[in-house]
Amino acid sequence: MSHLELVRAASETVVFESLRIEAERAARAEPMLTSLLNAAILSHDDLLSALAYQLGRKLGEADVGALCIRDLAMSVFAEQSCLAEVVEADLQAVFERDAAARGYLQPFLFFKGFLALQSHRVAYELWRQGRETMAFHLQSRASELFQVDIHPAVPMGRGIFLDHGTGIVIGETTTIDDGVSMLQGVTLGGTGKSGGDRHPKIGKGVLLGAGAKVLGAIRIGDYAKVASGSVVLKAVPPGCTAAGVPARLVNCPAGPDPAANMDQTLIDSAYDYVI
Repeated sequence: MSHLELVRAASETVVFESLRIEAERAARAEPMLTSLLNAAILSHDDLLSALAYQLGRKLGEADVGALCIRDLAMSVFAEQSCLAEVVEADLQAVFERDAAARGYLQPFLFFKGFLALQSHRVAYELWRQGRETMAFHLQSRASELFQVDIHPAVPMGRGIFLDHGTGIVIGETTTIDDGVSMLQGVTLGGTGKSGGDRHPKIGKGVLLGAGAKVLGAIRIGDYAKVASGSVVLKAVPPGCTAAGVPARLVNCPAGPDPAANMDQTLIDSAYDYVI
């Protein structure tokens, strides 16, 4: 094992051990949840095994049961072992950026943005393998359960945070880089019925505020910010903030690492009123 692989394995172990400790404490505090916590976390040896069980528990249904989904996820994880690091980064992103997160346990078990994202990661790998029908099945189940609709062809970086999740829609030719945060109601869509490359390209560390609509094959530059409720139809330069309907640039730079800071406010000069 290389030095980098050892560092990554140690990091994953720390996250999973923290998750186990939280699960043990929760089991003592809430005995009625002991069976769930044992099955979903404490009976597993690593993060991906626990996640495969959790996805099976959530996505399984009468015709394609929980065990089938679990085995499907485990087969994907076995082929793409690098996903352990990606899932860990996603889990850390929730913990670091969501003030409502008390630790790793709540997002892992209950936060639909995190669960929808991990469902997508499995669906994306199936799509890459040419298993489009199964990928669409997972996408459909995730959309029904979590109200997050991500086309299975969309590549997404690591450390992604979908806050609340409800109403997020991401179209087929979208690309999303590392460290992006988006809130509920975000749409990354096209502007017509023509095929081809028709959806946004979201740069590293971008913050997409609640209800933001970014439409067309335009790029939102690294560390840019789109204000809540805005409709963006033109590219946004790196480090800038776009706000309004249609959106205009209101300040450059937007501030350091807006996706990590989760600061959805605008500079004073962007407002029309005085308090």
